[in-house]
Amino acid sequence: MELEDIVEILKKDPERAVPELLEDVRKQYGEVPYIMNFMKDLPEIFIPKTLYDNSIMREFKKLDPETVELISIGVASALRCEHCLKMHIRVAKRRGIKKEKIFYAIMIAASISNAAVLAESTRALASEFPGDGNDEEDEMKKEENCCDPNCEICDISRATIK
Repeated sequence: MELEDIVEILKKDPERAVPELLEDVRKQYGEVPYIMNFMKDLPEIFIPKTLYDNSIMREFKKLDPETVELISIGVASALRCEHCLKMHIRVAKRRGIKKEKIFYAIMIAASISNAAVLAESTRALASEFPGDGNDEEDEMKKEENCCDPNCEICDISRATIK
């Protein structure tokens, strides 16, 4: 959607703009997502949110619609949003994306989600047991500490702190 189109939508009466935006979404996805149906009676939220989402989901010229849909499936999987996940799987299916590709997007999201849990949790654990030699960040901090009183880098750091 071009900027001029957005300006025209914003000039319209909300009673005209909302149905037009809903129809545009229906054409793109083959259905209207739940959250949009929920918000349609709140045009002050619905219109800017829909325009923003459109800019993100459909206006990236460097990503094709299949890639955007697979990313959406991965994110919905990682966030464990069942409604979004099912809707984006239906959209992907309508777009002819094969089940195997959808599954790989889900597996990538699961792997990254798992890594995020481990990274956050192990850092929390390490912060409660500092200095036990098992923390990569402790080792990095040791390497960063300089014992040279003439070190120009340390002098700059100390000068900044004062």
